[in-house]
Amino acid sequence: MDNGLLDEAWLQAHLPQPLSEADFAAFADWQALDESELARQLRLLRRHVVAQVMTCDLCGAADLAEVCHTVTRLADFAVNAAEQAAHATFAARYGEPVGHYSGEKQRLSVVAMGKAGGFELNVSSDIDLIFVYPENGDTDGRRSISNQEFFTKVGKKIIALLDDITEDGQVFRVDMRLRPDGDSGALVCSEAALEQYLITQGREWERYAWCKARVLTPHRHGLRDLVRPFVFRKYLDYNAYEAMRDLHRQIAAEAHKRGAEDNIKIGTGGIREVEFIAQIFQMIRGGQNRALQLKGTQETLNCLAQHGILSEQDVRDLLAAYRFLRDTEHRLQYWDDGQTQTLPAAPEQQHSLAQSMGFADYGAFSDALNVHRRRVHRLFADILDTPDTERNSSHSLDDIWQNSDDEDETAARLRDLGYAAADETAARLARLKAGNRYRRLSTHAQPRFDAAVPRLIEAAARCANADETLWRLLDFLEAVSRRSAYLVFLQQYPAALAQLAQLMSQSAWLADYLQRHPILLDELLSAQLMARLDWTALADELAWRLAACDDTESKMDTLRHFQHAQTFRLAVQDLAGLWTVEALSDELSQLADTVLNAALPEVWRSIPKTHRPDPQFAIIGYGKLGGKELAYASDLDLVYLYHDPHPEAAEHYAKLARRLNTWLSGSTGAGMLYEIDLRLRPNGESGFLAHSCAAFAHYQREQAWTWEHQALTRARWVCGAPALADEFNALRDEILSQLRDEAKLKQEIIEMRDKICATHPPHEHDVKYARGGIVDVEFIVQYGVLAHAHRYPELLENKGNIALLQRMAQRGLLDGAAAQRAAEAYRRFRHIQHAASLHDGKTAPPDAERQADYAAVRALWAQVFIKD
Repeated sequence: MDNGLLDEAWLQAHLPQPLSEADFAAFADWQALDESELARQLRLLRRHVVAQVMTCDLCGAADLAEVCHTVTRLADFAVNAAEQAAHATFAARYGEPVGHYSGEKQRLSVVAMGKAGGFELNVSSDIDLIFVYPENGDTDGRRSISNQEFFTKVGKKIIALLDDITEDGQVFRVDMRLRPDGDSGALVCSEAALEQYLITQGREWERYAWCKARVLTPHRHGLRDLVRPFVFRKYLDYNAYEAMRDLHRQIAAEAHKRGAEDNIKIGTGGIREVEFIAQIFQMIRGGQNRALQLKGTQETLNCLAQHGILSEQDVRDLLAAYRFLRDTEHRLQYWDDGQTQTLPAAPEQQHSLAQSMGFADYGAFSDALNVHRRRVHRLFADILDTPDTERNSSHSLDDIWQNSDDEDETAARLRDLGYAAADETAARLARLKAGNRYRRLSTHAQPRFDAAVPRLIEAAARCANADETLWRLLDFLEAVSRRSAYLVFLQQYPAALAQLAQLMSQSAWLADYLQRHPILLDELLSAQLMARLDWTALADELAWRLAACDDTESKMDTLRHFQHAQTFRLAVQDLAGLWTVEALSDELSQLADTVLNAALPEVWRSIPKTHRPDPQFAIIGYGKLGGKELAYASDLDLVYLYHDPHPEAAEHYAKLARRLNTWLSGSTGAGMLYEIDLRLRPNGESGFLAHSCAAFAHYQREQAWTWEHQALTRARWVCGAPALADEFNALRDEILSQLRDEAKLKQEIIEMRDKICATHPPHEHDVKYARGGIVDVEFIVQYGVLAHAHRYPELLENKGNIALLQRMAQRGLLDGAAAQRAAEAYRRFRHIQHAASLHDGKTAPPDAERQADYAAVRALWAQVFIKD
């Protein structure tokens, strides 16, 4: 660098802190410069910025992020200065470009790609740019030309101002090869032409390139929404693996051809492998998880750790390696301002490089470098290496599937593998092979399907109930067969396939759940799958995801994906024995609370012309939600209340209630959230959807039936305006603490129990409705609360049936031993009910223990309702 062209006073003044756009703007009077002087001052600015960056970097005063951000901000400033000058030059000559359809004046959008897009530029980086303008049309000057011609001239001028080598050097080398059709394509294109290109011709490697795309001019137009569907697919896209492998193979082949193992960018374990690791997960999951739609490598890696996609240790290793490699890259480029990533061969340069990196000699530096590169390549191989199923497509059980039309031979092979119902399973395979769904698979999907079946047979054979497991796996395979990304998943992750088989072996409910939501396969890869759920962090994550959504449908889908993923995690942990039934119900109830808390404000914001920013509205949970006893498939019993004197409040809150029901129970492409039951509101199905607190209080005091007060014992405020929580709790305590005629209360509860028997006849196999079952325990507790809460306020706490039975016994309201036996029976009933729903939906015939449990509850019922 020619120090004669450096202003040392400027350099000294700007060394202590990072450079900003304001510093660049103050470097010269940019608006007053003609074209030649603009080019010169931009080049001088670059010299000063590079000198400042080098000094701070080598002295340890700036980290990698600061170095890259400073150089990228310089590129942004230079491009914008060049665009403004170029536009002004040609607008003065031809007039302003005007859109043919909009009639609005047009400006060029400059899209930064690669390192420029990700704020990761080196001091000697090229800047990869793409030029896009909004729409076709013509300029409005006396010498009118088309917008295409106008912006082509502007683009060429930008390139010349930045890229031309003058006596003052150049600002940045400009690379335009990433534009549609590369060097053979037009220099600039309209947004419509770009969209058409991406839809009809966009290749997988271009998705990778556009992942980092960033519009650096203030004229953004609609590019983000245009490009995002191309880059980030709506569903999990495991097809991205092979596309990334192809790209990496091309780069590795070129590196090998050039003998580039000493190249720290494209060599083994180099910068490019770190970038690929970050971006493969963006390509696969970015459409589902918008948190991953980031530009920079470091921030993407941190996000992968936060979401449990990569372990924290792996991310620490990758970040350490990336920073070490990029710091080394900078020092290589500081020597001659050249775009090189190749380690030096000359001993003198090797020694200087080692010292600049803080090592005593080049040997110590090389050792540290090799440690980082080995770690990177190990992780890269784990994630992106070609799986065994693709290296060797044959499988020892291929013939079972290929020859499945010979059912006798297939059955014999299946018996050898341990299948008990081999004849039936062989027949199922034959029907699958001959079925229309299989025969209609595309030429792309059918080979993947063929490769998957033998592996499913092998995985199921390792499970206790092999036949049943395989049938569930085959049902799943048929359901996802037209979405080849899931077929790729089954080949890419053999360990996940084995886990999938075990889960389906254990739970019919979970097998059906996965069939309805195959996107949950991805959760099997999560580092957080078996970790305890942190509800505060999860609520924050859900809020972030919702804020990133642009429309109602994507917000509804986000809620569904979140709820399905957490339900799946809990089910997997449940099958692993990590939860008691009571604790699991608490978790599922907390999940519902989290979803309701997130949905309510989003729905309110979606209603036009509301009369206040935050609704004075509350969601009250009844039934299993109110009592925190939710199961996997439970519906939500809800009541909606509001307290708002505004004259339009009733209308607005009724609209909120209707729309909230749609958000919660409507079906979208992502499925549904919950079945919603509003029949416990005042006047049931004939009542208003939302009630004022005053109307609700009047109804509870004057009109509610005894069974409605029974239901109120399990009700709780779930979410909404905090003031309404206090109001509801005070009313609940008041109603439940009323002095009642105990004889009349008993009679009314007995009559209600008899009505339930008419609609749900008591059978011993049904632990809920059997005489002496769950409903009887609940009614005993509800009677105790309604009869005695006026004397014993501790009964008002919604602590669950077992805790309330214990409190009643402590107060002498129930016989202690009888209450204990009933509580233990109730706990076992809950276990039986839960096991039946999770496994095959069937309850075994009652054994001696269950008969004793029924008898214990009936005895307590008799003590409460029959014995004086």
